[in-house]
Amino acid sequence: MPSVDRRVALIVNPSSGGGRALKALPRVEARLRELGVPFRTEPTRSLEHGAELARAAAQAGEVAVALSGDGLVGALAGALRGVDGAVLGVVPGGRGNDFCRSSGIPQDPVAACDVLAHGVERDLDVGDVDGRTFIGIASLGFDSDANRIANEAPARLGNLVYVYGALRALAAWKPARFTIEVDGATRTFSGWSVAAANASAYGGGMFLAPGASLRDGLLDVVTTADIPKRRFAASLPKVFKGTHVDEPSVDVVRGREIRISADRPFTVYADGDPIGELPVVVRAVPAALKVLLPEGPR
Repeated sequence: MPSVDRRVALIVNPSSGGGRALKALPRVEARLRELGVPFRTEPTRSLEHGAELARAAAQAGEVAVALSGDGLVGALAGALRGVDGAVLGVVPGGRGNDFCRSSGIPQDPVAACDVLAHGVERDLDVGDVDGRTFIGIASLGFDSDANRIANEAPARLGNLVYVYGALRALAAWKPARFTIEVDGATRTFSGWSVAAANASAYGGGMFLAPGASLRDGLLDVVTTADIPKRRFAASLPKVFKGTHVDEPSVDVVRGREIRISADRPFTVYADGDPIGELPVVVRAVPAALKVLLPEGPR
């Protein structure tokens, strides 16, 4: 039996992960029945529709559960941010599933159902880009090009779309000049990218900010200065272990408010989707959201 009296609204993105969420749905529903978790299933038509469903679930006293990828997770986080009594649950059903990776939720959708039954509610931070919520990592520069290409790539590539996007973006990349202000301290540099990380991972298992915490009230600001393309390409595999932060070209600082501009336009991406255009102000919003997570210290 569930550890508490919990009712679930299972909000499903049918197209997430090239149909992965829809394929997993029968097994997820069967497991919830085995666990004795009362639930109803709601398919989404868009991220906006998913946000509406999440708000309705919260008003009904239900846990709003995203069976999807990080895009819908971020949309639901935005809908529930600051709402009294609202709780978010996540069952992985996308290509990257980086929020689950960062938070300790199992990568297997059936195993993740046990968190809905027996998990604990924890207060987590979110990030904010000019009023729009994200839960993972907001990034721009080279990442803008790589994300755009990855989002246009065939679904059959799975989470390899992020590697594909990076390799495709590499060919046409030219260094940009960025200006960032972190809690009042300003720095200008020529380089590849700027990221503000609420969580540790993005891009299907790339630990861009291995030290980032979802509960510290801060964002890890990761910048990559200008280095030759060959060296940058050689360092890319290190991101999957988080050891790229030891490279001299990579700098990590922590802050609550980050102002970012550049010498040319860039789209800011977060949780796999576009969230803003430069210049932007990115803020950490502490303890903005209650999320069901596995029991134990995190």
